[in-house]
Amino acid sequence: MAVRDILLYPNPQLKQVAQPVQHFDAALQAALTDLLDTMYACPGTVGIAAPQLAIDLRLVIVDASCARKPPDQPVHGRLVLVNPQIMEAHGEVLGREGCLSVPDYTGNVQRAEEITVVARDAEGDVQQYQFAGYEARIVQHELDHLDGILFLDRVVSRRTDLFPRKKYR
Repeated sequence: MAVRDILLYPNPQLKQVAQPVQHFDAALQAALTDLLDTMYACPGTVGIAAPQLAIDLRLVIVDASCARKPPDQPVHGRLVLVNPQIMEAHGEVLGREGCLSVPDYTGNVQRAEEITVVARDAEGDVQQYQFAGYEARIVQHELDHLDGILFLDRVVSRRTDLFPRKKYR
């Protein structure tokens, strides 16, 4: 469909809680296509949430296989997560995060090391996933967008754990 503009911090729409998907119809498929087109138009992007494109739905796409540096564990590849919920979380690990909506900074964020997520897929079927390591971090980051939370809200210390983003050529 189209590559759409990404909302940038401090746009107030990024702080809103997204609405659950009620209908698995052509409008949802169009939103998914826009999310995919936009995500893949940004090299190295590993996830995107509907609220980042001003789409008020609980919908994310993750694809850890697109990382600039290969993940240290096997990953699921591209996943569409509709109305996702974290059911279990284990362990804690500190790691660096960035965001399409906060293009100038990265920061250290504490996240669960392993999570279990229940979500619907693009057709509306319920799925359960186990995520670990880098992929778990991506999923948690994207799910935060659905609740109006940015990685900036979770940075350990804005004084010592927020960094100007490196520019890639």
